[in-house]
Amino acid sequence: MNYVLSFLLLMTLAIESSGQDQPIFNDYKLFKSLSERWEIDTSDVLGNFRITPYQPIYVLLARFSSNPNRMPTSLNPEYSLEEEIPINATELKFQISLKTKIVRGFILPNLDIWAAYTQKSHWQLYNGELSRPFRETNYEPELILNYRMNLPILGFRARVAGIAFNHQSNGRSLPLSRSWNRIVFHMALEREYWQIYLKPWIRLNDEDDENPRITDYYGRMQAIVSRRYREHLFTLDATHSMRFGNNNRGSIRIDWAFPIEGFLRGRIEIFEGYGETLIDYNHRQFVIGAGLSLVEWR
Repeated sequence: MNYVLSFLLLMTLAIESSGQDQPIFNDYKLFKSLSERWEIDTSDVLGNFRITPYQPIYVLLARFSSNPNRMPTSLNPEYSLEEEIPINATELKFQISLKTKIVRGFILPNLDIWAAYTQKSHWQLYNGELSRPFRETNYEPELILNYRMNLPILGFRARVAGIAFNHQSNGRSLPLSRSWNRIVFHMALEREYWQIYLKPWIRLNDEDDENPRITDYYGRMQAIVSRRYREHLFTLDATHSMRFGNNNRGSIRIDWAFPIEGFLRGRIEIFEGYGETLIDYNHRQFVIGAGLSLVEWR
């Protein structure tokens, strides 16, 4: 818990020390174009090593699970608990996610290199019996190669495509350690109030597999569809194993960000399926949560 809080404090101090020139603090817009998010058009270029939001940044003050994972298991028996942990069905969840461009015009004029970091934490804040521990924290650094474009596809404009190296882990020891590496391909399209991300991936093999067959549960592809309606933003986030029969699995998440007062926004999140966190990669549950949204997909 201490190193998680230390990291959050470090990130806060680093950003604050940069002052208001950092674009994460200014030019607030609920729904940014792909060009604004990825600096595609010349008019949207901010420069290298500027910290900007990546995935949504939010806190769910109450997140309820219909099936809490009190005894995490893995298809690798060395990574399975033998006794239940008395976790609560209700907890607090928060996510931070930042990115920065490292190089613009790498080898090719339209090829850019980005680095990103996402951290998602589930905190048993309301569980005094266990001294309010962090149940699970997932760390997700990425190195992203983006190719800027402007191609018409089925009424949309494809603005960026590329490939990324993605590492995800929970930083824990046996038997609760979970991690994996992926090569993620991606394409982003938009039209008026719509944005679509398509992300298939290939898992890289590990010598010591902590979560065997994770792609049969968490999935091999992700589709993210966002739609703005006035000051509201609706997002559908789905993953699928791309298999059928007994391996036909995945997840679906629906988010609704809505105005409260000024820049303060509320957030409702509904999730059903496998892999809400790494420790839950092969655990199915229905989840609903409510809280505050600081930044949406930008």
